[in-house]
Amino acid sequence: MTTIYVGNLPFSATEDEVRSLFERYGKVESVKMINDRETGRPRGFAFVDMSAGDAQNAIQQTNGFQMGGRPLRVNEAQERAPRPKPMGGGGGGGGGGPRRW
Repeated sequence: MTTIYVGNLPFSATEDEVRSLFERYGKVESVKMINDRETGRPRGFAFVDMSAGDAQNAIQQTNGFQMGGRPLRVNEAQERAPRPKPMGGGGGGGGGGPRRW
């Protein structure tokens, strides 16, 4: 299984539209549209899972494809690098109010 990153999606794009586009090139296992946590609005990218052979063909065929007037950026998804831990700020607990020494 290969995960494909699909970027520069129009904010109006739906999961069904993305699935339909990629199904032209093979069986789509899943489509995950990414929304902003706070607003719930689309962030303009998605992940599509396909078999390795189908995924490579789909990437070649859809990279630069115009959807809603926007050229898609399509490539194999990369593992997200671990986020650095925040510096300083004490050991996590408490919250609220000024510190008293």
